[in-house]
Amino acid sequence: MLDFAGKRWWYLSISLVMFIAAAVILAIPPHLRPGIEFTSGSSFSEKFEKPTTVSALRSEMAALGYSDSRVQSQGNNTFLFRTRTLEGSPQQSGEAQGPAQPGELDVIEQNLIKQFGPLTRQDFQTVSGTVSSEIARNATIAVIAASVAILIYISLAFRKLDRPWRYGSCAIVALLHDAFIVGLLTVIGFSVHDTIVVFDRIRENVIHDPYIPFEENVNASLTDTLARSINTSLVVVLTVVTMLLIGGETIRSFLLVLLVGIISGTYSSIGIATQLVVALENNDIGRFFRRITGRSKPRRRVEADQGTVEAVQS
Repeated sequence: MLDFAGKRWWYLSISLVMFIAAAVILAIPPHLRPGIEFTSGSSFSEKFEKPTTVSALRSEMAALGYSDSRVQSQGNNTFLFRTRTLEGSPQQSGEAQGPAQPGELDVIEQNLIKQFGPLTRQDFQTVSGTVSSEIARNATIAVIAASVAILIYISLAFRKLDRPWRYGSCAIVALLHDAFIVGLLTVIGFSVHDTIVVFDRIRENVIHDPYIPFEENVNASLTDTLARSINTSLVVVLTVVTMLLIGGETIRSFLLVLLVGIISGTYSSIGIATQLVVALENNDIGRFFRRITGRSKPRRRVEADQGTVEAVQS
């Protein structure tokens, strides 16, 4: 049986380093920017007849005054443009040219045609500031509500154990770690599912053998579920890698992030959530902070406690 719990500070230290590294990377420009669904802006897709590149299109957009725009290849010489809100309704393909002034998108397309040849607009959409603010607010409320629901569910499921809220709290910490590492909410469900499987085995072992030290129960539970966790993750990883090899460029970035998230979610169940439960059980965190602050149990109280014990024994 492997001693997972005995190496808990190694696991937690590795997680802390990964967390700090992710924070530093996100702090270095270019920052991770949300899509136009969470900020106001416009997006449109263009299919070019002649081959072109993302870098050339970005340079042209910057020359037109849209330096903050993002260009992403969708394969088959089609590119997705995301930029600030474009004013004016774009004219439809084949629409008669009237006296109305062309919109910003029409001006952009005219310049792109001059530089890169004929193109065909695939779609165009604009998200207003009011709508994006409402979406961001609803998304935040949904994440908070889901976290509270997970905390309540796990606490109720583990109510027969001592301080069941620890399991729910540690599961929330683990999933927030995974979401922060990859910046993607898709991995939350995978992370929580794997964590609950491990916690459920810990619950069974603790109820069945309550007199065995908690760390031994944790080690036995992780040993029992390790093969399942690795096999489940390996199947998903192989699927994602296959899609990376044969899939198009459109979803490649998403698949890379998802791959990192799956690996992080599997690790967090073993190296974060479970180890935090052990640390809380042994009051390691309290001793750690007391050691940093230099605080300890008052000597007078210790002497008083010893005097009480001696009086009872006599």
